[in-house]
Amino acid sequence: MKKGVNLVLLLVLLSIFHLGLASAASCLPNVTLLNQDPYPAIPGEYVKLVFQIKDVSSRECKDITFELLEKYPIKFDRGVSNIKVFNKIDYIQDFSSNILVPYEFRLDENAIDGPNEIKARVQSKGDGAFIKSFNLEVEDVLVDFEAYIKEYNYKTNEITIEVLNIGGSNIEALTIEIPKQKNIQVKGSNRIVVGDLDSNEYTSADFEAIPKDGKILISLYYSDATNVRRELSKEITFDSSYFTNRIADKKSTSKTTYAFYAAAVLAIIYFFYNKRKKRLAKLKKRQI
Repeated sequence: MKKGVNLVLLLVLLSIFHLGLASAASCLPNVTLLNQDPYPAIPGEYVKLVFQIKDVSSRECKDITFELLEKYPIKFDRGVSNIKVFNKIDYIQDFSSNILVPYEFRLDENAIDGPNEIKARVQSKGDGAFIKSFNLEVEDVLVDFEAYIKEYNYKTNEITIEVLNIGGSNIEALTIEIPKQKNIQVKGSNRIVVGDLDSNEYTSADFEAIPKDGKILISLYYSDATNVRRELSKEITFDSSYFTNRIADKKSTSKTTYAFYAAAVLAIIYFFYNKRKKRLAKLKKRQI
């Protein structure tokens, strides 16, 4: 009985030893992200990456398959493969223990600012594959806006919309549009190009329109730092109580009235002065 137990223990130890040898005999490549160009990458633009695979010169390493997983924010062009296979005969000809794996792809336009995780699957022929994660550095060029109604004139139906660039990047060719909707009726052009707008700067556009109390949707079109044309929608609120019965309007009206009366008085004075001047001229002629 004791011999049987010893035999079982021996078999278990041999199995563990065999597994340890098998594990030691596996190919364990070391993969790093060697280079990124440009650094940081810009959303919507192409980026080049070079990976380095080391420790593949051992006998246990066979053909190496490297697959850069096509997941956000990576977007490969049509026809471009994300899988690269390196035959051992090829990569050991120069007696190098390193493999360089280049990639070029377009970064997603909505990639966020800072490090973005990307993953690659690596496998030596005959061994199991493993996943390795890397950080792809991105500079976010997306911007956001604050928008509101700065002024509305009931006499001219002129509405002034002010927009502030609260993003970290400058933009070009900003266009403000008021789409058709029930809360505002635009007369004339519903789209105005206001031009470039730096970060933390503001601009405004004047439309002829008849608004109603409530939410008004506006569309903002702009070109970002990568020259990609983007669109952003914002809701602004019109409250007629802010633009009626204002003291400033009354003062403006009073000034206009006073100016009118002053002009009328001056016109009357000038009329009688000119008439008297002509009468005096006639009298002088008679005396001569």
